[in-house]
Amino acid sequence: MHSVVLVDDHPAIRLAVRSALEATGDFNVVAEAADGPSALATIREHQPDLVILDVDLPRLNGLDVIERVRKLQRETKLLVLSGQQESIFGARAVKAGANAFISKTEDLDRVVQASYTVLAGYSMFATSVLKDQASLGDGKPGTLIKSLSDRELTVLQYLARGLSNKEIADTLLISNKTISGYKTRIFEKLSISTLVELVDFSRAHHLVT
Repeated sequence: MHSVVLVDDHPAIRLAVRSALEATGDFNVVAEAADGPSALATIREHQPDLVILDVDLPRLNGLDVIERVRKLQRETKLLVLSGQQESIFGARAVKAGANAFISKTEDLDRVVQASYTVLAGYSMFATSVLKDQASLGDGKPGTLIKSLSDRELTVLQYLARGLSNKEIADTLLISNKTISGYKTRIFEKLSISTLVELVDFSRAHHLVT
């Protein structure tokens, strides 16, 4: 039986995924977590075969969690189950070390299938995502969104949701000054000058839900 840790800040999502996995008789959900730091502690403690996690997590985002887990536990499989757009976050998940990206709009059967697939040693990403990942960092002009680092994209999302610099700093456990620096770079890269423009940009590109 495969051990699994579920990471999502929505209890209903965790319950639905747990039920679907355990109904097969092949998976045992050994623990759950609702934020990034708790996820890391839980994963270190249980060393599961599979972690299913969202990208959009409180206090430490899923991409950071993936990178840290991958450095510590190379054998653990990491499946991203997210409401964020795969066209934007898929390549970043690949780069961080994830084994699959599944949208929350998919049926739970798809999540179960993906779990079997990654545990068998395969990956599950859209072909377009793999092409995007291959082009990251090659110096070619990309979209405005691709020009943002993972942390800049996270800060952008928090700003678009109305959080202050201090609230974002407290959430990400970094300094207010660092957030100001990220904010300045985000505005420069997106060629915007106000928070209103940032919110409009985020909504137009479905970066916030």
